[in-house]
Amino acid sequence: MYGTVARIRVKTGQESVLIAKLQQWNKERKPKVKGAIAGYLFRLDSDPQDMIMVAVFQDKDTYLANADDPEQDRWYREMRQHLEADPIWQDGEIVST
Repeated sequence: MYGTVARIRVKTGQESVLIAKLQQWNKERKPKVKGAIAGYLFRLDSDPQDMIMVAVFQDKDTYLANADDPEQDRWYREMRQHLEADPIWQDGEIVST
């Protein structure tokens, strides 16, 4: 498996909109994305505006295909509007569950 972990900072008052946007991805886009397995959003105890997003894919090829998809880029740009800055992405192979 392969995926990404992203540290994000949500704009004040935008958490519920961001959560709805991620739920929309799971409902509408995930069934169309080959290799998409799971996604998670963590609200950090240290600051509720700081969050960690996790996306899990079957393998690196399906992850990269999604990343290169113009529809995914459109979704990302809409989601990005609710963040204070660009996410800090860390991609890698999942070696244990």
